[in-house]
Amino acid sequence: MKPLKDIFSIFFPDVCVNCQSILLRNEQFLCTICLNDLPVIVYNESTKNMLQNIFFGKVPVENVYSFLYFTKFGITQKLIHELKYKKEQNIGVFLGRRMCYEIERLKLFKEIDIVLPVPLHKKKLKLRGYNQVSKFGGVLSNYLQVPYIINVLKRVSKNESQTLKRRFERFSNADSKFHISDLEYLQNKHVLLIDDVITTGATLVSCCEELLKVKNIKISICTIAYTEIG
Repeated sequence: MKPLKDIFSIFFPDVCVNCQSILLRNEQFLCTICLNDLPVIVYNESTKNMLQNIFFGKVPVENVYSFLYFTKFGITQKLIHELKYKKEQNIGVFLGRRMCYEIERLKLFKEIDIVLPVPLHKKKLKLRGYNQVSKFGGVLSNYLQVPYIINVLKRVSKNESQTLKRRFERFSNADSKFHISDLEYLQNKHVLLIDDVITTGATLVSCCEELLKVKNIKISICTIAYTEIG
C-alpha cells in the first residue's frame, strides 16, 4: 500500500513556484529550469559598492551581502511571497542553503559572533505566526556555527507595510521603532543582521541605529534579496 503522502501527491502534486510545472521527486519549490534561472547577484566590486552605498553616510557597517535580485513578477518575488504569506517557511531553508554555498565560496562573514533577525512587531508576528527569516536565519547560524538570537532586538511600534510606499515615505516611516533588551549581551560582538529584502535600507538603518548604542559592536548585514524601487 502506498504511503498517504504519495497518494496525496498524485491528486495534488507540488508545482514550481515560478512556472507552475509539476515538480519531479528531486525538485523542491522550483523546477530545474527555473532554479537555473534564479537571479543570483554576482558579488564583485561593483555589486559590493552598490550594497554598501545604501548605508554609506547613515550607519557604519562592515559587510553587506544580498543573495538574489528581486524584480516585480520575478522568481525571487514569487518565492518571498510564498515564504511570507503562504506559510512556506521551508523556502527559507531552501534559499539559505544555496546562499551558504555562495558565502563559503566568497569567504564572507568569517568573524561573526551572533545572527540577529530584523524583528516583527508582536501583533504582526501573532497574525503571521512566524518571522519570515527565521528558518533562513537558522540555516545561516548553523553554517556559521554561531547563535541565532530572536529576543534581544525587538520592534516596539507597528510599521505599516512598506511595499507600496515611495522611497522618502519608507525611509521616514522606519525611524526609532526598535529596542535592545540586553545591551551588555551584545558588547564587543560582531552581529550579522538579517532580513528578507533590502529596498531603501530604511528598516535596516533603524535597526543599526539602535544596535550602535551597544559598546564596541560591529554590524554586518545579510538579506535574501535586493531590489531597486523608485
